[in-house]
Amino acid sequence: MNDLLAALLLGIIEGITEFLPISSTGHLLIAERWLGHRSDLFNVAIQAGAILAVVLIYRRRLLGLLAAFAGRDMTAPYDPLGIDISPKLAREYGFKLLVAFGVTAVGGLAVKALGWELPDTVRPIAWALIIGAVWMVIAEQLAARRAARDGERTAISWTTAILVGVAQVVAGVFPGTSRSAATIFVALLAGTTSRSAATEFAFLVGIPTMFAATGYELLSMARHGGLHGEDWSALGVAFVASAITAFVAVKWLLRYIETHRFTAFAVYRLLLGIALLLWVPSGG
Repeated sequence: MNDLLAALLLGIIEGITEFLPISSTGHLLIAERWLGHRSDLFNVAIQAGAILAVVLIYRRRLLGLLAAFAGRDMTAPYDPLGIDISPKLAREYGFKLLVAFGVTAVGGLAVKALGWELPDTVRPIAWALIIGAVWMVIAEQLAARRAARDGERTAISWTTAILVGVAQVVAGVFPGTSRSAATIFVALLAGTTSRSAATEFAFLVGIPTMFAATGYELLSMARHGGLHGEDWSALGVAFVASAITAFVAVKWLLRYIETHRFTAFAVYRLLLGIALLLWVPSGG
């Protein structure tokens, strides 16, 4: 296959799967078996494209948080949920994002130092997809019962922020878990019964987390000469494709969850995980 076309397809796959709760790692692993393995720099670049898309989608929210830290009111148009909140509450929300990111950063560095990471091979990813599917169904059922009993809750507690940070670390250790799935459903289980609010927090905390991870990988590659010999044309095509498709995918997801549960994603993960387990013996 033409290299630019292969890069385009990989960028599209990354953009679609990075923020949907279905695991980008698992899908890219499968795709690379037909489209060819790519460099670490390539994988970092397409992830950066997906991050850029989320920054663009939440740009008003991010500007609103900056305004709140400057003491200005954060009006509803700057909040995707359409809720007017005071600068004090907005600053508190921002600090919770920082706490979640801090937990992830400390935990991620500890995991790196200890070498706790499963291999990016098909079988563990398949099991992570299956276990994650069951976890998603259970978590959403529990959240629905709590919402019926206590009403819809959009607030993010300090406990939720800490648990979301831990969930990101766990997702990094177990490829196939899906960072977005882990963080969204931890938030739902921890008391934020609103799917939109849980998803928003998960995506916003993913911005500094993924930027930091991308920067870390780039510095590591630069130190070890990993930036040389790259096909920059293919990388550029994949970056743009990832950014555009991630933008479309996230916008669609935010509308979808307003009226739908995550059940369809759980079913998809379950079927994909089973298919991979059946495929492993012959596919390696």
